[in-house]
Amino acid sequence: MTASQVLTDDQKSGAARRGGHPGIALTVIAASQLMVVLDATIVNIALPHIQEALSFSTTDLTWVVSAYTLTFGGLLLLGARAGDILGRRRVFMTGILLFTFASLLGGLAQEPWQLLAARALQGVGGAIASPTALALITTTFPEGPERNRAFGVFAAVSAGGGAIGLLAGGMLTDWLDWRWVLFVNVPIGVLIAVLAPLYINESERHPGRFDLAGALTSTVGMASLVYGFIRAAEDGWRDGLTIGSFAAAVVLLLAFVFIEARAKEPITPLRMFAERNRWGTYVIMLSLAAAMFGMFFYIVLFVQNVLGYSAIRAGIAFLPVTAAIAIGAGLSQRFLPVLGPKPFMMAGAALVAVGLGWQTFIQPDSTYAGGVLGPMLVFGFGMGLTFVTATVTAVAGVAPHEAGAASGLLNATQQVGGSLGLSILTTVFGSASTDEAKEQLPRFLAEASPEQKAEFAKTHQIPAPWGNEVLAHGISTAFIPAAAMAVLAFVTAWLVLKVRKSDLDSLAGTAGPHLG
Repeated sequence: MTASQVLTDDQKSGAARRGGHPGIALTVIAASQLMVVLDATIVNIALPHIQEALSFSTTDLTWVVSAYTLTFGGLLLLGARAGDILGRRRVFMTGILLFTFASLLGGLAQEPWQLLAARALQGVGGAIASPTALALITTTFPEGPERNRAFGVFAAVSAGGGAIGLLAGGMLTDWLDWRWVLFVNVPIGVLIAVLAPLYINESERHPGRFDLAGALTSTVGMASLVYGFIRAAEDGWRDGLTIGSFAAAVVLLLAFVFIEARAKEPITPLRMFAERNRWGTYVIMLSLAAAMFGMFFYIVLFVQNVLGYSAIRAGIAFLPVTAAIAIGAGLSQRFLPVLGPKPFMMAGAALVAVGLGWQTFIQPDSTYAGGVLGPMLVFGFGMGLTFVTATVTAVAGVAPHEAGAASGLLNATQQVGGSLGLSILTTVFGSASTDEAKEQLPRFLAEASPEQKAEFAKTHQIPAPWGNEVLAHGISTAFIPAAAMAVLAFVTAWLVLKVRKSDLDSLAGTAGPHLG
């Protein structure tokens, strides 16, 4: 065999040009996951500044979150499938470059639609890169302790990304500008794209088909459903576009189920819903994610717009909830093989419901310590109890070749559920805040200074302190359906989940790989 033949074979196998650097390869993979994971929280902290700069209404502002999560969640399974068929490193680099380009466009946005389009494109890039990054660990690291350590680093980055995003978002927004929460991805993404072909091996390609019809009908159908709720918040339930959006959502989502039932290689295997513990877990995660996204969105607005916190102070204010999630996750990880999933699912959902119910009492004069911190700690601990539990339950008893689809479906359920829940909460917020604004407007006109009235004529936004009454009332009312979603999760865990001895034996035997 000649040297040129050896080179050709290496190129065909996709081998990295520089071997023996597993640490660099893991750093590249972990950095990509960190960039995708922290994107949600880093942008959340900047939301009030984005709203002011681009003149978003509070209801339309939810699309800054939903445009990303809908495309990310809707295309997540398709992204994983693309890596198997086309080669994981190639698809990984495509996703990273797309995410990076979209971040640049978002940072340059001058109109609301430009930012929303960029956020949707970010979601597409994240959906391609994130599942492929996890799969690349199996390609890059041999089975055994080395791969387990790599999975541990990946999991730690995924768990800590939210906290890093809160701090980074606050610092970038306060010290530079809100646009830098998007610009910061550009140099990181370019560096990842440069290093990936040097230190990460390509995977083998596997023949298969893309379920494009399933991906498009599910994503567009959910987007139509979310748009219907948000449209109803501003224009009412009888509005033509509101009704049309809901009708389109029903047609598209029914088409999705029909397509998946007939597809040879569906993006969402419907057999995943045959086992009661698994489909119950999906319902629980859908419900809790719906509540969680709303909690973060509205409390960010409260602490900055009502309490007057700076962006960096708001980021720090959210760190306790991250710590509470970590404590709850650690507790469930330790005792899950002994007690099984049901107690943790029930306790976690109950605590989330209590935390959200507590936040329905929030008032304009509520303090951080008295009205925000306590509910967040209860909420965070409850979410922590469910995170690890849901992940393990979703993949328990699944054939090895379908484990990726089962866990990916759980992740997709979380993202799409968050978008749907936020849109429902926004509908309630819009109705409640509109009613409160009608009550506050006469008081504002009677008590406001000429300067405040002139500003109101320009912005059509009632300023503080009257505006704080409107915002706080809308937020406290929105937490009522959020608490109801957590109650639904509790009832599902109570009535649907079953603890079998075989499940406990399986968890005890696999606790290391799954829970570590």
